[in-house]
Amino acid sequence: MAIKLATPGVYIEEKNAFPNSVAAIATAVPAFVGYTEKVTRNGQSLINKPVRIGSLTDFQSIFGGGFSPTFDIKEASNGPSYDFEIEGKAYQVVPSSNSRFILYDSIRLFFANGGGTCYVVSAGSYYAPSKAAPAAPKDPKDPKSASAPASAPAPKPNTISKKALEDGIGALVLEDEPTMLVIPEAVMLEKADCFALQQAMVMHCGLKMRDRFAIVDVFDGYEARTYDEKDVITQFREGIGNNNLDFVAAYYPWVYTSIVQNEEVSFDNISDINKLADLLTKEATESTSDAKRSEEIKVEVAKLKNSPSESLNQTLKTISPAFKTILDKVKMQLNILPPAAGMAGVYSAVDNSRGVWKAPANVGFNSVITPTVKLTHEDQEDLNITVTGKSVNAIRTFTGEGPVIWGARTMDGNSQDWRYINVRRTMIYIEQSIKFAAKAYVFEPNTSNTWVLIRSMISSFLSDLWKQGGLVGLTPGDAYEVQVGLGATMTPNDILDGIMRITVKVAISRPAEFIVITFQQKMQES
Repeated sequence: MAIKLATPGVYIEEKNAFPNSVAAIATAVPAFVGYTEKVTRNGQSLINKPVRIGSLTDFQSIFGGGFSPTFDIKEASNGPSYDFEIEGKAYQVVPSSNSRFILYDSIRLFFANGGGTCYVVSAGSYYAPSKAAPAAPKDPKDPKSASAPASAPAPKPNTISKKALEDGIGALVLEDEPTMLVIPEAVMLEKADCFALQQAMVMHCGLKMRDRFAIVDVFDGYEARTYDEKDVITQFREGIGNNNLDFVAAYYPWVYTSIVQNEEVSFDNISDINKLADLLTKEATESTSDAKRSEEIKVEVAKLKNSPSESLNQTLKTISPAFKTILDKVKMQLNILPPAAGMAGVYSAVDNSRGVWKAPANVGFNSVITPTVKLTHEDQEDLNITVTGKSVNAIRTFTGEGPVIWGARTMDGNSQDWRYINVRRTMIYIEQSIKFAAKAYVFEPNTSNTWVLIRSMISSFLSDLWKQGGLVGLTPGDAYEVQVGLGATMTPNDILDGIMRITVKVAISRPAEFIVITFQQKMQES
């Protein structure tokens, strides 16, 4: 502002010496959508309300804990699939339902792998709202008798709904901070609904928002490949669609984790307690030759029907091999999880330690014991490079290393621009950081003074990125280029129309996916 000089005196005029700077956006902020134990907070609904949390403790205090599914004990054929045997009959422990709520365990896997700040959108609760029980009828002969309410029915587990999860995606439109999108329970839907929801995730990230990256799981990804029309990878590639695939990455197979601990499973996870008690009673009769000892075991087993307690769980694990086997099978099945949420944690850890430009691959997978399917070099060939370009990243085990993330591709594997996850995510990081900084110049004069300030601001940001290793080139000029101005990026008509055009070119580092070492014999020289 020009100072009006009208009265003799001393005037002070301050001028800005430095241009605005580009503030780097956060890159490791996933958004999770799924079902939670609690759906209200301070009397307000949490459904479709994105909530920012920074730890597992935050999640537990706001959304509660996990869902405890039930399992059935069914007779099985005497083969490799049965779990235990009593009186010559084979039995198998199987889930009571094909779907289960896994957001809580997935969040635990996320934090176990280095996850930090994230957003959670509740799509609903574990149980459907129960109707109030009707009051007991009044005794017509006793006018003073009160109407006593009948006992409330047991809560009925909710059904995972594609529409509810899709509504959760829509709730994220107004949030600028999330940079990843993960919906672990998508694979708990029916196959067609799962693929439709995953397409909605990709559309949200790559078409509507273009500032975040989707991480998806393979439907039935715990199964081995069959290489026919029912092959899980073939069906996944057909179901995910063909649009905006540079904004999504997929991982195969699912993983056996150590997230669910021994103390988290008990007889409460068995749907039919009476059947369990009968089987354990038969086991005591069959396997214990000491009649007195057998009766003592039967007394403990009988408590399952009469007065089960927390201490009973540990007692039965000690005295009954079948009961211990049943709980081990329950825990094992609860620990089979799709990997996407854990991968969001890996992305966060790599971003924080190395930078978003480092490929999130060749790193360990924490709290994972082993993949559900062991892949060989030949198995991965079709996953990594395929005619359709829909690359699926492998999770593999190597001798002496344990589970390792062994892939860094988006599902747009045939594109030389967007083949790698770190390239797409680095570009999102650059674009959004510059976009927010450029807002300060909206409605500024479209003149050379403004162009110089903007070019200086963006160049300074890219120079810092180059020094950190995010851009490649021997000199800054090799790594990036910023152009703005009349005759360079704009025409006189653009200026008349109020348009300022800025062109930014960057050379983003790409991972050394294939390392070729050539050996050749040399002629003896001495």
